Amino acid sequence: MIELFYWPTPNGHKITIFLEEAGLDYEIRPVNIGAGDQFKPDFLKIAPNNRMPAIIDHDPLDHQGPLNLFESGAILEYLAEKTGEFLPAERRHKFAALQWLYWQMGGLGPMAGQNHHFSQYAPEKIPYAIERYVKETNRLYGVLDRQLEKTGAYVAGDYSIADMACYPWIVPWKNQGQTLDEFPHLKRWFDAIRARPAVQRAYALGLKYRPENATMSDDDKKVLFGQTAGHVPR
Repeated sequence: MIELFYWPTPNGHKITIFLEEAGLDYEIRPVNIGAGDQFKPDFLKIAPNNRMPAIIDHDPLDHQGPLNLFESGAILEYLAEKTGEFLPAERRHKFAALQWLYWQMGGLGPMAGQNHHFSQYAPEKIPYAIERYVKETNRLYGVLDRQLEKTGAYVAGDYSIADMACYPWIVPWKNQGQTLDEFPHLKRWFDAIRARPAVQRAYALGLKYRPENATMSDDDKKVLFGQTAGHVPR
């Protein structure tokens, strides 16, 4: 059984999508990031970066006791190798998928995240910052659109953890100041992923913890933004 430390954010959705697709046995441990659960000492033992998602696999392949993992990309890669699903075994195809997983981790996620912050959450609207990250998000959408024009149905050929990683960061496209009609190959892919039953189950699960139209309070923002090393328990 896998314990999933989770909150319904794009990075959290990545893991529930995989677990639902693979049909793995798992239990959710909610980490309410607005309430500061990510700073609790027990969670920091699993995720020292005080970010969710994280997992404890109680039945790892090496049978050497429970295995803790944090960072959504590492978790996806681990689960793919554990199950033998959603990551090709052939070396070239494997790294074709992994490069797009890392592209999401290093590019699409951080840039779209800054887009969200400056356009929706920052106490002061800074036009330069908003324009900079909306444009960079647009550029990254274009990169993904061109890739999907070449590969067809999915990001790296077959459906993989690369698709699971990218999709949740496209879901809030309206809040990112984007228009999917500008990217026809991305839109086709987005609609196909959204229609998958496992993806629908994963997103429905998230609504149990945070309603779709929930807003972030000023107290939530104080917890989430502006933390320093001194805020994290040792």
